[in-house]
Amino acid sequence: MKLSTKGRYGVKAMLDIAIHSSEGQVSLKSIAERQEISENYLEQLFATLKKSGLVKSVRGAQGGYYLAGKPEEISIGSILRALEGSLAPVDCVLEENAQSCTRADNCVTKLIWEKMRDKINEAVDSISLKDLVQEYNKLNNKDNYMYYI
Repeated sequence: MKLSTKGRYGVKAMLDIAIHSSEGQVSLKSIAERQEISENYLEQLFATLKKSGLVKSVRGAQGGYYLAGKPEEISIGSILRALEGSLAPVDCVLEENAQSCTRADNCVTKLIWEKMRDKINEAVDSISLKDLVQEYNKLNNKDNYMYYI
């Protein structure tokens, strides 16, 4: 399975909001600059994220976006599914409207695809935006320590 730019950029943008949420709502322009993503593309992504209930917006000159919930309540899986749809590796194991083929009753490989789907969902649902913010802080504070000998 390979994620499209929608999923990858969406996670980066949501993480950007989580990191900068203490500053209030975050403009798409500032996200675009920090993440080097087209502002027009972000507008498309955020329309979907807003419709999915993951972000809210404030209009106006000082407007922007903010998380619709706490960072610990928003899983990476929810972001990816909002933007990418099902994370199932093949159509026959989709969570909704699975496509059945003529060999479905005797398909041994379906077990593989179901396990892959379940493990992918388990992995992305076990990581929250809060987890990523903590990793970001660890990575960006490592040079701030003063060592004395």
